[in-house]
Amino acid sequence: MRMSTWMRQHLAALRALLVLTVITGIVYPVAVFAVGQVPGLKDRADGSLIEVDGKVVGSSLIGQPFTGADGAALVQYFQSRPSAAGELSADTGDGYDPLSTSASNLGPEDIRDVTVTDDAGDTVTKPGLLTTVCARSKEIADREGVDGRRPFCTEDGIGAVLSVIGPRDADGQVSRPVAVYSVNELCSRHPTPFLERYHGVAVRCASELGGYTEGRIVPIHGDGPAEPAVPADAVTASGSGLDPHISPEYATIQIARIARARGISEQRVSDLVEANTSGRVLGFLGEPTVDVVELNLALDRAHPYRG
Repeated sequence: MRMSTWMRQHLAALRALLVLTVITGIVYPVAVFAVGQVPGLKDRADGSLIEVDGKVVGSSLIGQPFTGADGAALVQYFQSRPSAAGELSADTGDGYDPLSTSASNLGPEDIRDVTVTDDAGDTVTKPGLLTTVCARSKEIADREGVDGRRPFCTEDGIGAVLSVIGPRDADGQVSRPVAVYSVNELCSRHPTPFLERYHGVAVRCASELGGYTEGRIVPIHGDGPAEPAVPADAVTASGSGLDPHISPEYATIQIARIARARGISEQRVSDLVEANTSGRVLGFLGEPTVDVVELNLALDRAHPYRG
């Protein structure tokens, strides 16, 4: 008895389904797993986990914050770069959540602070990227004893941005300012603006954040150095929010604090930084990096904190 064309087609489709299921659902996963167990690859395949006394304390591929319960930096440890992965606000110690890997999605034009209503119905300040960077730079400068000045930042760690109100010319420039406001400096917190006068007009503090939209927004460069002492990776998050690396420059400005906290010479700390510094990939791609997680573990092994 001959099978119908319909039956032959469906049996062929069933055979193809079974073969592909075996190949893609069994053979391929087993092959990938087996390759991942090859010496030299097994550690990475298992997540590059770091164990201390038989206990997993982290991964060399995922950063973590070295802060206390209050979010303040622990003085005995090198600090990681900021993270927006699971971060609740700019001044919390949260972040580095592998389940919330993300960037802040803020860009160069996010230079104004605003007020927003949170889930509880409270009005809170949402700083723009500029103020976030300025505040981080000031915090690090105060902690490490270095110059925290940056272009377009006030001495108080706020974005130096003005709203210049007045008639405009054909190019959109304010030809004759009639009022000038420091849009990120609330009068309740900063009654004296960072700049006294702008083009002969007295600068006023802001009565509210997010206002004065009718004016032309003008960031003020100020006297911050072109190459700030606090490097960029110390004040900006990585794209994933999970990067465990910092630049050698950021590590260097932390050495003196670490040495004081652990009661050892700066040279000993510097030697550990160098030992945990990786060069450029293939000798020319990217920049040298320091793995903060591994560096702090090396510190604990060689020079335990006695505080």
